[in-house]
Amino acid sequence: MRVHLHDLLEEQARCRPDAPALTAGEQTRSYGELAEAVREAAAGMRLLGLAPGDRVAVLLDKRLETVESILAASYAGAVFVPVNPLLKAEQVVHVLADCDVRLLVTSAARWRALRGAAHLLPALERVVLVDDAEHATDPGDGAVQVGSWAALRADGRGAAPGTVEPRAGVDSDLAAILYTSGSTGRPKGVVLSHRNLVVGAESVSSYLANGPDDVILAALPLSFDAGLSQVTTAFAVGAHVVLVNYLLPRDVVRLCARHGVTGLTCVPPLWIQLAGVEWPPEARGLRYFANTGGRMPRATLTRLRELFPQARPFLMYGLTEAFRSTYLDPDEVDRRPDSIGRAVPDAEVLVLRPDGTPAAPGEEGELVHRGPLVAQGYWNDPERTAERFRPVPDPHAAWRAPERAVWSGDAVVADAEGFLYFVGRSDDMIKTSGYRVSPSEVEEVAHDTGLVGEAAALGVEDDRLGQRIVLVISPPAGTPDPTAYDAGALLAELRRRLPLFMVPAEVRVLDELPRSPNGKFDRVLLRKEVS
Repeated sequence: MRVHLHDLLEEQARCRPDAPALTAGEQTRSYGELAEAVREAAAGMRLLGLAPGDRVAVLLDKRLETVESILAASYAGAVFVPVNPLLKAEQVVHVLADCDVRLLVTSAARWRALRGAAHLLPALERVVLVDDAEHATDPGDGAVQVGSWAALRADGRGAAPGTVEPRAGVDSDLAAILYTSGSTGRPKGVVLSHRNLVVGAESVSSYLANGPDDVILAALPLSFDAGLSQVTTAFAVGAHVVLVNYLLPRDVVRLCARHGVTGLTCVPPLWIQLAGVEWPPEARGLRYFANTGGRMPRATLTRLRELFPQARPFLMYGLTEAFRSTYLDPDEVDRRPDSIGRAVPDAEVLVLRPDGTPAAPGEEGELVHRGPLVAQGYWNDPERTAERFRPVPDPHAAWRAPERAVWSGDAVVADAEGFLYFVGRSDDMIKTSGYRVSPSEVEEVAHDTGLVGEAAALGVEDDRLGQRIVLVISPPAGTPDPTAYDAGALLAELRRRLPLFMVPAEVRVLDELPRSPNGKFDRVLLRKEVS
C-alpha cells in the first residue's frame, strides 16, 4: 500500500529490482540497488539520533545522493527540505534557520561557503558531505559535527535489523517543505504531506500515461515542485529517471540521444533555447513534452511540434501550494493553445468571485484548488496560511469539518466547456524563468548594498523569460550628480548577492519614485515608465 513517499520505491524494488531507476553521469542504480542505498542511509540517519519530524535539508546539485537522501529522510520519518543549489549563502541560511534544520546533506564546497554562518543555525547538529571524506572528520563549528555520506551508509549497513525498517506513520504525516518566494519578502516554506506527494505522483503519471518503459529526463531543480515531480511520477510507475545538471541546451539534447529519453518537462525559457538548437534523429524519441512555470510562446510550441511530430504536448499550470493543478489535453492544443486546461486527476479547480460564489463562464475570478493535492500550509506561519488556505463556502457542509482549499491569487477565466485561461496575478509577484520572485526580496538586497535611495522591482512581459525583472531606483541621498549615476556597480553587487534568476535584467534611474496617496510606490505608474 502506498502510504509514504518511499513506498513508491519499495514497491518497484519488489516488482522490478533489476530495472534501471536512476542515472547520474556514468552511474546508474537499479530499483533494488537504490532501495538498498536508501535503507542504509535512513538507518545511518537514525543512528545519528534523527527523530520523526526532524528536518533534513539537501543542498546539492542533481546526483545519486540527492535523491537517495530525500528518500532516506522519508524512510527515517523525517521531513526533507530540498534547497535550490543556485541560492546564495545568505538565502540558504534563511531556509535552514526558518525550519530548524537538524541534519544537512551537502558538498564540501557548499559547506565551506556556509560554515561561517553556523552560529546562525542553532538547530543544526550534523552535516554530511557527499564528496569529501578526507575532511569529513572536521568537527565543524561549535556544536556542528561533520561526517561523510559513505560513513553514514556504512554505519546504517551495520546497524541492527530493526533500525532499517521504515518508520510507522500515516499518509497525513509531514514529508517535505519546499521553499518558494512570497509576496512579502523572503521565501516561505510550503509544507507537503506524504499523501500530497503520493497522490500527486499518481495523478501526474496517469495523465502523462507514464509507464515502466519510459525514460524521463529530470532537467528542472528538485527544489522546484515540478522538478521533484519528475522523480516521484517516474517511481510511481517504475520508469527510469536521468538526472541532468545542464550548462548548455545541447547537454539536454545529448542526454536525450544517449538514454533514449521519452518524457521531458521544462519551463518556457529552456524550451525556447531547446527549440533553437539542432536535434539529431537519435534524440527525437520523445513520447511527450510538457511545459510548466509560465506560458509557452506559440512559435516555440510550433517549433517543438515540428521537431517531435509523434510527441504529445502537455501544457501545464501548477502552484507549489497544490503541487500540480491543471493541464491541457494534447488533443485540445490546436483549438485552445492559450488555455491552461482543466483540473488534473484527483483535484477540483474552481473559479470564484471575491465573495466565494462561482464565476460565470467568461467572468474573471480567482483560481481555487481543492482536493488531496492541497498542501498543509506554510511552515510556522499561521497568519499567511490562514490567508491562502481557507475553506470554500459550502452551505451543505455544516455537518463536517471545513475542508481547506488553496486560493491561488491567480485570476483566470473559464469558458463554457470549463477550460481555463490565465489572466494575471492579484499580487506583485514576478514570474521569471519558471521561478516566482518576490519584488520585496530584490528591493531589500538593493537597499542593503547602500547604492540606492529608493528601489522598486517590477516584472515586465518578456517572450523568453515570461517576465524580466526591471529595478527602478533613485540615487542615494547626497549623490553629487544624480544624472551621472552608474548602475554598473549596483548590478555587479546584486550579481554577487542574488542567484542569477533574481538579478534584474535592467536598472532604470529616476530622481524620485512616484507614490500613491497611501504613500506606497505607485506600481501602475512605474509599469508605464518601464514598459
